[in-house]
This record gives sequence, structure tokens and C-alpha cells, in this order.
Amino acid sequence: MFFIDTLELEGLGNRSYLAGGAHTAVAVDPPRDVDQVLAVAARRGVRISHVVETHVHNDYVSGGLDLARLTGAAYLVPAAARVSFDRTPVHDRDTVTVDVGIALRALTTPGHTPHHTSYVLEERGAAVAVFTGGSLLIGTVGRPDLVEPRLTEKLARAQHASAHRLAAELPDETEVLPTHGFGSFCSSAQADGDATTIGKEKVGNDALVQDVDAFVAGLLAGLDDVPAYYVHMGPANAAGPAPVDLTAPPVADAADIAARLAAGEWVVDLRNRIAFARGHVAGSFNFEADGKIATYLAWLIPWGKPVTLLAESPEQLAKAQRELARVGIDRPAAAAAGEPAEWISANEELRSFPRATFADLAALDPYEHRIVLDVRRESERADGWINDSVHIPIHQLHRRQHELPAGVVWVHCAGGMRAGIAASLLDAAGRDVVAVDDSFDAARSAGLPMVTGPRSDS
Repeated sequence: MFFIDTLELEGLGNRSYLAGGAHTAVAVDPPRDVDQVLAVAARRGVRISHVVETHVHNDYVSGGLDLARLTGAAYLVPAAARVSFDRTPVHDRDTVTVDVGIALRALTTPGHTPHHTSYVLEERGAAVAVFTGGSLLIGTVGRPDLVEPRLTEKLARAQHASAHRLAAELPDETEVLPTHGFGSFCSSAQADGDATTIGKEKVGNDALVQDVDAFVAGLLAGLDDVPAYYVHMGPANAAGPAPVDLTAPPVADAADIAARLAAGEWVVDLRNRIAFARGHVAGSFNFEADGKIATYLAWLIPWGKPVTLLAESPEQLAKAQRELARVGIDRPAAAAAGEPAEWISANEELRSFPRATFADLAALDPYEHRIVLDVRRESERADGWINDSVHIPIHQLHRRQHELPAGVVWVHCAGGMRAGIAASLLDAAGRDVVAVDDSFDAARSAGLPMVTGPRSDS
């Protein structure tokens, strides 16, 4: 009998897998923090004999090389991938034995990257599951525009062909197990559901129900913004990432925090946005530990900028450090856990700013001067926006704050988390800000004047 264990990486919207039999197993697309993969193997009582990559990842730092070194496993990487370390190159239809009666067969499925490879898990010669990485996802496919702009259309067409190859060669009941598609920006669209099969995809995936021209046109038209840190992930993975270091960073006191802020370093408060708005260190930024901290902090921070983390507990700090290591923010310069009053000197005061709802915004005197700032992405705003609002996507705000006119800024997103980040950025810059902590669905019901159209001015 075979098993498949799924490791959820919710912050990045990815999954990793451990699959095998009674004695040995294979790890698929492992995360940087390999201790959790080792823990799953230990609970199963199996040895990891193989570690495989479906592709050189663009959205996170892989733990594959480190895991292979720690376990002595063979490290399988697509042969066409250009990497700088020793590995076992994988070619189309290569097959390896994982355990008695259990094998893994490679199928080249280019599209997400030129070298992308899927792996079919077989039990006694019959396909039971396929690890599709960034190829065939749940209801969609991996985006084809992360490698090189000149290759995007060619890779989009390859995605269509690869999806059809999987559908043609695998039984309908084969379970489809992608790495991306659960909130990851590597997915070309948001996945619908969390489980699927080849048969279900045949009737519900655009790559399998549309002709290639219609599919490519729709795919390219729907591509969203690419997180800025992605440009650093591929080279790091191709070079061979160093082992992760999750030991506790140096402890920062109030004087150290003040010195780091004065030096232009980033001080990041991990508490929830309600607590941050109520009181925080002047100049600090708010990225909630329970939000998509890895994605948004890595997206906004100038790459390589030292970061100090402030947390309400050691546990919150450790969780955030692990999340950030997955995207190459390896080592906080310093950290502190406790209450915000402990992070400032005796002659300082905490800063604060108000939170509000869309109903509060609608209740303002129409003659009262205020700026409404929408920090959603262009694709979200296209479905409707508040009339006369200023649009600066959250990932552009740090360098475009000067475009905002004078006055109190009421900042909103789709639900509140990104508005909290944006409010902290503006507050640190000395702006008067109100964080609209509300669902955007409430804007229309509050009576705010709305505009709808295909696109808006950014």
C-alpha cells in the first residue's frame, strides 16, 4: 500500500508532498525548512530515498538540496534545468523505484518553466497520482510569464499541450497533486477547491476544454502582478540554497530598535492590525504574522535590507522567522517579543491611528477634504472602485507615496489586511491616515459612489 502526505504552506499558497510505502518515500518540491518533512517521515517510520523537484521554483527557496544532503537521498531535478550543483538529471519517462511495488515516472510538461516535469506515482504499474507542480493545477495552470517575457506566449502554448498530454496518458481517476494554486502567485488563476482528478480537470479546466488560441488569449489577459522578490528565487535555487538557520536572532532593546530605525532599517511589527493601530513604535511597519507575511514583506522590502521583528510572543516570532526564511529573508538582524511599551524609551510615546468602516467613510461631510486610497491590485479594481479614489497598489506604495495629495488618507483594500500594511507605511512617513478595516463588498451598500469599468487609472 502507498501513502501520500500533504504539507500545507498556507502563507505561500503552496503544497509539498511525501509519498511512499512501508519503508521508503520520496519528497516532492520540499520547502526551505526541511525539518517538517523529516518529522513527517519520522512519524511514518520511513527513510527518504528520493527528493524531486518539478522545476526550479520562482516563488520560494527550495529545501530540496539540503534535504537530499541530510538524508543521503538521490536528488532528482529536470535534466534541462540549469543548476550549479550535483544532482540526478531527470529525462522524460525516467522511472525510479520508491518502495516495493511503488515507482515514480517522469513526464516532461513544459509551460510553467521550459524544463518543467511532472511525476506519476504508480502502484504495481498503475497510475494513482501525479505530482504536477506548476503544470496542471486545480481548474487552472501555472503562469507562464515568470521566466522571460519573450517566452511567455510560447510557454502558454506549451502549458496547453502539457495539460493535454497528462489528460491523454493518465486514467481519469488519477489524483492531481499540484504544488501551486492555493493562493500562490505562481498560479494563473485562483484554484477552486482543494482536490481534483484528471477526469474532473477534463471537464473543468480551460486548458482542456478550450482550443489553444482561446486558451492562450485568456491566460495572457488574466495574468496578475508578479511579486518583486520572485526575481531572486530562481537564481537562489539554481545556485543551490544554503541550509536554513532558524535559531533565535539577537534580542533588541528600545535603544537598539531606535538605532536601527535611525539607520533606515526596517522594523516590522508582527502583531495584528488592530493592536498595531492602537499603539506602535513610530516608524515601524505592520505585517501581520497571521497574514501573508512572507509574500507581502518580501514583495515590499528593498532586497537585502536588514529587518528587525517585533512580536507579541516568542512563538509568533519563530513562526514569522520560518515563513520569511522560505522566501530568502534568512536572518532577522534582531528581534523583540513582548509589549510595545517595552520597545520605546521612557521619553517616547507610542503612535496610533484610527480604524474605520466604509459606513464611516460614507458618513463624512461631503465637503470634508479627504483622500481615499485604494491599494488593491489592478485586476481587483477593474470590478469596481470608489469614485475619485486614488489607486496605488500596495506593492507600489512605498515608492509612490509622494503622489498622494495633502490631507487625511483613508486607505482600503479588499478586506483589511493590506490596508493595515499601507496605513503603517503612511503613518511611518508622517501622514495622517485612517485604516478602513472592512470588506469592500460593504462599500456599495454603505452608499459610496461607485464606478465600474474594464480598467482604472493607476
